[in-house]
Amino acid sequence: MFENKEDREPSKLGIIIKSFLKEHSLSMRKLSVFTEIDTATLSRIINGKQPANFNHLQKLAPVMNIPIEQLLSAAGYDIGNSRHESDIYNIVDNIQEFLKSSELFDQQYTTDLIEKELYKYEQYAQTDEGQRIIREDFQAKVIKVSGVGPFIDQLKQMHRQFCTDEITPKERAIIGSALIYFILSTDIIPDYIFPIGYLDDAIAVSLVLKRLSQIKNMEPPTV
Repeated sequence: MFENKEDREPSKLGIIIKSFLKEHSLSMRKLSVFTEIDTATLSRIINGKQPANFNHLQKLAPVMNIPIEQLLSAAGYDIGNSRHESDIYNIVDNIQEFLKSSELFDQQYTTDLIEKELYKYEQYAQTDEGQRIIREDFQAKVIKVSGVGPFIDQLKQMHRQFCTDEITPKERAIIGSALIYFILSTDIIPDYIFPIGYLDDAIAVSLVLKRLSQIKNMEPPTV
């Protein structure tokens, strides 16, 4: 899915940072103050002795006024091939493998945390307030994220299902949990960092689809 290239060109990110320092007549110590990244860590990153993780790049991007996608690419993270991920049922496993092998994310960003949120929102989706939020605020959230993202189509389909009477109350609650997560959750990674910013929505949708599939498999056959 995404992977940290082992054969990347030496210190592309370092070249960008050095160029920034020279252009703005800044010392590494001053950049350390602006970014709150330890000077020694900056030095190791610039010299290619330490890979930059997401937190480093997130702090550097606004200070250097450079899109974080550009810094991710310079740091050797290949993020260009997951926009068209089609096998939604395998994506959780893919993401988990990525998280295990990459320093890009904080380890608290896990499927377990998202699953706990979904169970909480499943209860909320059964309340009048939760249903109102889903019916009234979903389209506004879609517009806010410019209607893009690898799982927007699935979420739109879920919203249509939620607003019909063709599903069971249990299915509506489960679907509602993904919709409320999409509408309300404060993302660990901002949505505008495509496609990485959509990983939490990807996991949420995948978990909900798997739960719906399990429910259908447990239903007794019709006579």
